[in-house]
Amino acid sequence: MWTTIVFVPVILPTVSASAADVATQKIDEVFAPFDKPHSPGCSVGVIRDGNFIFRKSYGQGSLELSAPLSSDSVFYMASVSKQFTAASIVLAAEQGFLSLDDDVRKYIPELPFYGRTITLRQMLHQTSGLRDFLALTYLAGRDVSELSSSDALKLIVRQRALNNLPGEEFIYSNTNYFLLGIVVKRATRKSLAEFAAANIFRPLGMIKTLFYDDDSVVIPNRVAGYDLRKAGGFRVDWSTTFDIVGSGGLMSSVNDLLPWDRNFYSNTIGKGSLVSNLEAHGRLNNGHLINYGLGLWLARYRGLKTVEHSGGTFGYRTELLRFPEQKFSAVVLCNIASADVEGFARKISDLYLEKELRSEADATARSQVYADPAPFAGTYLDPRKHMIYTFAATNGNLMGWGSKLQRLGANEFSDFVGTPIVFKNPNGTMTATLTLQGETFFSGNRVSPVELNKSALAGFAGNFHSDELAATYEVSVVKGVLMLTNAKQSPVSLHPVAPNEFEAAALNGMIIFRVTGDHRVSGLTPILFT
Repeated sequence: MWTTIVFVPVILPTVSASAADVATQKIDEVFAPFDKPHSPGCSVGVIRDGNFIFRKSYGQGSLELSAPLSSDSVFYMASVSKQFTAASIVLAAEQGFLSLDDDVRKYIPELPFYGRTITLRQMLHQTSGLRDFLALTYLAGRDVSELSSSDALKLIVRQRALNNLPGEEFIYSNTNYFLLGIVVKRATRKSLAEFAAANIFRPLGMIKTLFYDDDSVVIPNRVAGYDLRKAGGFRVDWSTTFDIVGSGGLMSSVNDLLPWDRNFYSNTIGKGSLVSNLEAHGRLNNGHLINYGLGLWLARYRGLKTVEHSGGTFGYRTELLRFPEQKFSAVVLCNIASADVEGFARKISDLYLEKELRSEADATARSQVYADPAPFAGTYLDPRKHMIYTFAATNGNLMGWGSKLQRLGANEFSDFVGTPIVFKNPNGTMTATLTLQGETFFSGNRVSPVELNKSALAGFAGNFHSDELAATYEVSVVKGVLMLTNAKQSPVSLHPVAPNEFEAAALNGMIIFRVTGDHRVSGLTPILFT
């Protein structure tokens, strides 16, 4: 008997040889500063239609051991972890362990009651109002890398108020996702690490991925994180003791993120509701939508829909950017704190999606259409939130948050997640307004430098104690500058932007002094911008 064997060719997505060569060359140019034997660097993956069309690593995973990075190198993923924590909550809800609309105090009753119910859904969408525990730790003068989960929970429970009423505003807070990790454990009787392994990582074949909740575990191929030294060279900046999960704590590699990317199209894990839940916009109490889903930013880039999240902790910088309608993703995992992973991912996307992306005029063409953005540069203060944003003009571009803002019009720009920024000049005062899905997130006037003499500065000096932080601050005048000192932290210089408000650039925040009617300082409120 003759058996006929038919060979069926497997056709994989391809890019023409010339186009692929050009893309590879340009990506190599982007990462050339890291591509040397004595530098940390980045592992890069480009995915289209469920397969890698580019994978390459640049630089070292360990400077001490001269071990180069590879696509199997395991990075601390920082806030990219949040989408996996959110996925665990959704899957636990599918299995009947909890509901997204449950009160968080059902699982964590030790949390104070703030007069309003805080739901798991509000925490997932970052609208709960819970204060950020990492910011609180820093304000308390403690080293974040030495913080335990029990320490973090105790700090959160001591807080007597919220940043905002639940559901009223979007304010990003790591506390939300740290507590969601605890909710998973108390609802399912499995730790977040165990639940995610059983329901996400093993089913998808993510063999090198785990939530790092035990600092005694050895992780093969784990890379160190590095930061630049002022004196030159690098300093190692990784922490093997930090084992808090939920808000971060995921360990993964470029190769392991491929099956996770595929699942956004196949939706194979769970009972079918995972992807739709993760990609659903949050909704405020007034009905307005925000551009944050469940652990994911939902925006547009040059006309195309994007789904993404980045992360940065301990010298690691990570980014997973997806264009769902094009089934295209860029993965950039770096072990150097200075890496602009969001910018790198967009430069990679520009190369492969050139024909689909809305064209962006070059500097010459833009200068013919729009005036120089220099009039918009400066520091803006929102008196409602006591937040400041600073913009700078460089080579015909407006810069904010360390990257170039996309120009949308004569006086309109957007940040990397598509948040529109509009500048206006009514009555001779320049204003900047940022809008999230129709909701004003920031609105402030440009402020001029405030000059305070030594006597005025001395009025703010003194010791200030916080029961909520169990910390004491010393404020003093040193060589004509107001300085803030707390526990182990180096002194922080405070620069006035309003009569009683000072920018603490080293803290990425503000110090607001409370002043009585007779002009005496009665206390201070630190505000960090997370």
